[in-house]
Amino acid sequence: MQNSQLILILKTFSKKELRELRKWLDSPAHNQREDVIQLFEYLTWGDYLDNERYLKKEKIFSKIFPKEAFDDAKLRQTMHFLLKATEDFLLWQEYQEDPVQMRITLAGVYRKRKLNKVFLKTVRLSEELQEKSAYRNEAYLRNEYLLQQEKYMFHEGKEHTTKKMNLQEVSDALDMTFIAEKLRQSCLMLAHQAVYRADYQMRFLKELIEYVHNSDLMQVPSIAIYYYSYRMLSERDNPMYFEELKKQITQNGHLFPNSETQVIYVAAINYCIGRLNLGEEKYFREAFELYRRGLEEKILIQNDTIDPYTFTNVSAISLKLKEFKWLDHFIHNFKDYLEAQHRENFFQFNLARLRYEQKDYDTAMHLLAQTDFDDILINLNAKVMLFKMYYELEEIDAMESLLVSMRAYLQRKKIMGYGRSNYQNFIRYSAKLLRVSPYNSAQKDKLRQQISSADRVAERDWLLKQLEAL
Repeated sequence: MQNSQLILILKTFSKKELRELRKWLDSPAHNQREDVIQLFEYLTWGDYLDNERYLKKEKIFSKIFPKEAFDDAKLRQTMHFLLKATEDFLLWQEYQEDPVQMRITLAGVYRKRKLNKVFLKTVRLSEELQEKSAYRNEAYLRNEYLLQQEKYMFHEGKEHTTKKMNLQEVSDALDMTFIAEKLRQSCLMLAHQAVYRADYQMRFLKELIEYVHNSDLMQVPSIAIYYYSYRMLSERDNPMYFEELKKQITQNGHLFPNSETQVIYVAAINYCIGRLNLGEEKYFREAFELYRRGLEEKILIQNDTIDPYTFTNVSAISLKLKEFKWLDHFIHNFKDYLEAQHRENFFQFNLARLRYEQKDYDTAMHLLAQTDFDDILINLNAKVMLFKMYYELEEIDAMESLLVSMRAYLQRKKIMGYGRSNYQNFIRYSAKLLRVSPYNSAQKDKLRQQISSADRVAERDWLLKQLEAL
């Protein structure tokens, strides 16, 4: 039962949602079976949903039907009715998220029943709600199309109507909905294609881009923001589109729900990271400002959660820019947005990095020593940081011991590709750095050439800096 659809769905419910679902089940319009309520009560008691011993079919059946012999078919039927009621609740809950669409649907019901006055009143209310909508995304444009479509069908259904039809408005609303969604979808395809080497066919894009460029549609926020996103992603060597996208984010970012704005921010941040990989260091500041604003406005926080690798990337960029005060605030004040299973590891590691950069080696070493990092790359980076501190403190024995343990760790763990090469080369060249004579120029030149020409080396710049200092 642990992996049944019903259990998996209920596990995602918050306490508030479970209370609302209980009220839903109490209504005869949604459920008329007492066994369904009893099953719900049993499953949501304490930690039963997360404890396999409480989810055995025989145990559940005996609680719901205490005087009957186990009947698998009967239990499955009760589970089916609870699942159906739960799905209906989820649909209703989702439907409540868009009051404009709800009213448009209701207007359609009144139109079919030929309740003309009520239809017109409902359409007017829909238009008022549409105008007051906080967002101007594709969903807003789609609702505008649906409204125009309802108005057309209302008048088209009348016999011998002489009223001017709103076909132009229907067509314009449909065009804007299509253009906004086509551009948004194309941005998603480009971003996915860059990471996974997929080969997508993006039809009509050349004609669409040209049409938007020559029209006045840039006044439509959901078209403008995805137009510049698409051009930024497809013409990466032209920074103009990144700059225009930043302006759009500043001017119109508040017109999109956070989940959608997050995607736009991530696209802009990934563009910065791509430029950084090409050596354009000015994009450290650009990425930092996007991260800072996205975090302070809670755009990069979804469901009260920060991705742990976003947490680490923010730290790395802040350290590069020596934004130590802001980073200290971020690490301490945003750590609770990390999921519980990651929280202490990523908090301790990133705080250790900050203390290392501030030359507070005692605190950094203490933080690294008191945590056993589960993540392989975090663990390796922690060991590299420890080595750098030992080196600067001239603790030779500790350095040699650490390199041995790193080599053994790499042999035990499954880390593939360039990640393995990065750390293997760090170990190799760090060992050579410890042995090189500071008075032998030829030896130093040879090691410098090896480090510089290697394909992958973790902390290449640090190694070269220490070599120069000999």
